[in-house]
Amino acid sequence: MHELLTTSEMAEADRLTIAAGTLGIELMERAGIAVAHAVIAQKPAHVTVVAGPGNNGGDGFVAARILAAHSYKTKVLLLGDLAKLKGDAAIAADRWKGIIEAASPEKIPRGGIVVDALFGAGLDRPVEGVARAMIDAINGSGAYVVAVDLPSGINGNTGAVMGMAMKANESVTFFRRKPGHLLLPGRQHCGAVSVADIGIKASTLDTIRPRTLANAPGLWMKDFPVPAIDGHKYSRGHAVVVSGGLSFTGAARLAARGALRAGAGLVTIASPRDAFAVHAVSNTAVMVRAVDGAAELAEFLADKRLNAVIIGPGCGVGPLTRELVLAALEGERAVVLDADALTSFAEGPATLFAAIKRRNHTTVLTPHAGEMARLFSHLAKKSHLPEKLEISRAAAEESGAIVLFKGPDTVVAEPGNRATINYNAPPWLATAGSGDVLAGMIGGLLAQGMPAFEAASATVWLHGEAAQAFGPGLISEDIPEALPGVLRALIAGAAAAVR
Repeated sequence: MHELLTTSEMAEADRLTIAAGTLGIELMERAGIAVAHAVIAQKPAHVTVVAGPGNNGGDGFVAARILAAHSYKTKVLLLGDLAKLKGDAAIAADRWKGIIEAASPEKIPRGGIVVDALFGAGLDRPVEGVARAMIDAINGSGAYVVAVDLPSGINGNTGAVMGMAMKANESVTFFRRKPGHLLLPGRQHCGAVSVADIGIKASTLDTIRPRTLANAPGLWMKDFPVPAIDGHKYSRGHAVVVSGGLSFTGAARLAARGALRAGAGLVTIASPRDAFAVHAVSNTAVMVRAVDGAAELAEFLADKRLNAVIIGPGCGVGPLTRELVLAALEGERAVVLDADALTSFAEGPATLFAAIKRRNHTTVLTPHAGEMARLFSHLAKKSHLPEKLEISRAAAEESGAIVLFKGPDTVVAEPGNRATINYNAPPWLATAGSGDVLAGMIGGLLAQGMPAFEAASATVWLHGEAAQAFGPGLISEDIPEALPGVLRALIAGAAAAVR
């Protein structure tokens, strides 16, 4: 279940299901039952259901009824006027025969369980008034919070906090997750997320055709380059990492190691002559070639066997790097642009984008938030996390490249709006040089012929898994060395799945 549905897409899934003959109240009943079962698993002493005025509140009324039927002490606090409930929510409320009180903060008990059925994923305006006070009281109550669909106050499409948001221990959503379950800061509010089957058929997605996906091996494993028994190093591609000068060789070495561990058959560092000796001494499996300036790089890359280039880590910001980038983009090869390769075009991004769009080959951009703001300056005011998915898509469309917007919730977007959201990166991955390794790993997969969107998404996942496998204390040099174990498990799991 990799698909992530926007709130409008989820509404369409409901509509299509109802049009096919399932009553809306049946969907609500199944949703409420799923929530009730999550509460029962916690063996609560008492339960407070905080219900809002819409269908999310209706789910809460169903959950309350099921819990009471299982002999749990349950009450409902309603935000709004009971007489104004409409449709399925009104039916669900009518079926509840227990206590209904007007919602107010002082009625939130200490401890126990609170079912957050205020707003769910559809909230598109700031939380104010009594609702805000209720969320604040629940967050401070020490209660175990089970959110219906999504914690109240979180925007389902962006993960943004709409003024104030519930901090849930777990969230029960329906049919498919929303982008807000994975994007920060929403993900930090959700707790453990479970997806309940409420009777919406998977075939409904054929009509909706969602374009946002949760990043996982099931999306890209069929394109993953698993070495064949009759393969050899030349069949696995040759990646080139362009190095900066003598003082900045470490970043290129990290990228080269990442490319090699990701499976590229050969990796060469194109080094300025003043740094050649350093690279020659410090690399063994990675080759080194003396290359100074754009003309020499173009001459070197004329060999068509060099089918992937990584430029940016430690290259320095300025005209020399711009010239190197444009030289690499002229050829028939995959190109990964990271770090200084991006910032070097901050004053003239149109030149870069035009060069990318002239190509018939893959280009991947890997900005973090600062680089995104510099390269796409008109998006700078939007470059904070809540709009991350929207910005990534806009950047991909404008540049003509695959855009990998880095962070704890890395988004990979391609022109045409397909995007993945990653969610396995541990906090200790935020360390100097980890992005250099990431860029190299992408180049390593591209050298082996993996499609660019899939290669970028796979790399982000592998990067996170390697960091998880190593654990706290990680430094960037550890990431490539943790990759073999991750790859071993990945490939073994894929092989077992087809047996």
